[in-house]
Formats: sequence, C-alpha cells, structure tokens
Amino acid sequence: MAKRDYYECLKVSKDADAAELKKAYRKLAMEYHPDRNPDDDEAEKNFKEVNEAYEVLKDEDKRAAYDRFGHAAFEGGGPGGGGFGGGGGGQGGFADIFEEMFGDFMGGSRGGGGGGGAGRGSDLRYNMEVTLEEAFNGQKTDIRVPTSVICDSCTGTGGEGGAAPVTCGTCGGAGRVRSQSGFFTVERGCPTCQGTGQTIADPCKSCGGAGRKQKDKTLSVNIPSGVEEGTRIRLAGEGEAGLRGAPAGDLYIFLSVKPHRFFKRDQADLYVRVPVPMTVASLGGQIEVPTIEGKLVRITIPEGTPTGHQLRLRGKGMKVLRSESRGDMFVQIFVETPVNLTKKQKELLKEFTGDDKSVKKHSPESTGFLDKVKDLWEDLRD
Repeated sequence: MAKRDYYECLKVSKDADAAELKKAYRKLAMEYHPDRNPDDDEAEKNFKEVNEAYEVLKDEDKRAAYDRFGHAAFEGGGPGGGGFGGGGGGQGGFADIFEEMFGDFMGGSRGGGGGGGAGRGSDLRYNMEVTLEEAFNGQKTDIRVPTSVICDSCTGTGGEGGAAPVTCGTCGGAGRVRSQSGFFTVERGCPTCQGTGQTIADPCKSCGGAGRKQKDKTLSVNIPSGVEEGTRIRLAGEGEAGLRGAPAGDLYIFLSVKPHRFFKRDQADLYVRVPVPMTVASLGGQIEVPTIEGKLVRITIPEGTPTGHQLRLRGKGMKVLRSESRGDMFVQIFVETPVNLTKKQKELLKEFTGDDKSVKKHSPESTGFLDKVKDLWEDLRD
C-alpha cells in the first residue's frame, strides 16, 4: 500500500512554514495518541504517520529531499529510523511536544538522562571599561573573575579521592522517571540524581560532591583596536566549571568606553572643539590640534572663519574593528572673544567697529539677524 503524502498527513499546504508544521503536528499528535485512543488500531496508525511526516518535514534537508523525490528519497532505511515511525510506538516525539507544552513538573532538564552527564557550567558576564585611547590602540590586560573551578581534590568527579559516580538506582541512569496520570504518562526529572543519571556514593569533602569550588581566576584578555561601546568578547570555556566534569560555560566581556575630555565619538569619526583667537579666525592663520594618537597636527584656518565651522581631517579618526581603515576627525571651530584688553586695544576695537555702515560690512550675520527680527515683528503687526 502506497504511503500517504506527508503534507496530507499533517493537513498542511506544501508552503507551510516551521511554525505551521509544529502547530499541526501538536494538534494531531494529541488527537491520535494511543493513551487517548486505547485499542484503536486506526488512531495508532494515524499517530505513526503523523510522527513520521513531522520527523521529515521539520528537518530542512530532509524536507528538501522529500519535495524533490517524494518517498523515494528515503527508501532503504526510511526516515526516523525507529525514533518516531519505528517500533517504539512514537512515544519519543509525543513526549517532546508534551513536555514543551506543560513543562517539566519537577524542574528537571530534558536530555540529562541516557548519557549520565551533569549540567554544563553557566556562562558569565564581566563588565569592563576602557579609555578612548585604549579603544583606539587595543591592549592586552589581565582581569580577575570570581567563578567556580574544577575541584582539585576530586579532579571534578565529585567523589572522595576522585572516585567515579555510580548509576542512579532510582532511574537506572536515564535521569528521568515516569508516572501515570489519567490518559497521560508524565515524565519528570529524577529526584534522586537531579536528572544526571548518576549519584555520588562518597561525596568529596572539599566540594561536597559538586566537583567544583568557588575561586577567583585571573585571565589575560586581548582587546582589539577599534572596539566600540557594547562590543562583546567571548572567552570560550572560561565561565563556570560544569558539575562533575561537565563542560565549562563561556565568559562574555562587555566593553564600555569612558567619555573623553576632548574628543566625542560617532562610530569611527571623532569630533574635537578647538578655540581659535578672534584675530586668527578673522585674518586666517595656522593652529595646532590634538589627535587620538597623542600627537599635534597643524591645520590652516581660512580668513573669516566663524564659530561652528568644521574642518575635516581624513583618516585621523578611530580605527575600525577588524579592518585597516580609519574614520575621519572633524575640528569644530569656536571663535574666542578676547578678554583683559588694554585701553589701547579697546580703542582699536572701537575704531574697527566704526559706524553702522561699517558694522554691516564686517559683521553681516549679526546685522542680518536683526533685520530678520524686524521683518518678523512687522509680519506680526500685520
């Protein structure tokens, strides 16, 4: 007898996405599950077909092969290999969906059983602040991180003298136990071994059987040039040690950049506000400005430069992370008003100001502003 089309089994269209497939599978698996349909051969058959169809269509590679070749793509072994469509009655697939819907009643972790492995160590976060110069140049530095490390007394096994754990007698090493609840078989983490599948006969006195201890650890960190606010550096395996020899977690270093006294950063570009004497801004000239490298560069100020004018220095900004390129530096001019003038200097300035005609000629923006204000008032009166 020919197999039913997998999309037909799940009652979805061929362009259904992963979410639609999962929703359809969950609904049909609940409907046809043997616990809800005892002694119903047709329901059991449908249940196996639904599991087999979902096992193929949820996998992108298998689905692509099925869409192209149909059932012929899996001849000579078939999909699922007994996990869903085999002689196990399809319990594995339904248990996954059931646990996802209702959660683990005892707070255990699925996947801990069978292999007997304890839980992986937790990932850690370390916040680090660097200066703008350090972000530009990059640096290598040492940090001290409070974490948990493998117990040196038991070498991580959790047993006194390094004794290996033994198979849990309650769950037989599976890490899970089952109990019947009405139509359903409820699976939960083993309360004896906490889902690891193993127990410690004689716990290590130094770590209490955990296989790890709290300790500060000094690590060398390489900060690349060009890092920005929020850049994350991952140190694999430098997080908390796993329980009883399980893999360690990772350490994530989150960088923040301190505000700078002179420079403001916008991605790879830098902005610096430089005061310029009124005479230089008026007559033109040259001034020196600082750069992020810690050097001074000479720039030319055009004659008649006003406050707010920007000069661009290409390639004098920040380095770009993992690149040879650099941003630009923008010099923002601030014209400084002279103070502490002598009597003679004041007289010269008054002479420079002259009459209204002279003011309009030498200070067009200020006189132009007053003209605009007068025009505004005239409009309001009208």
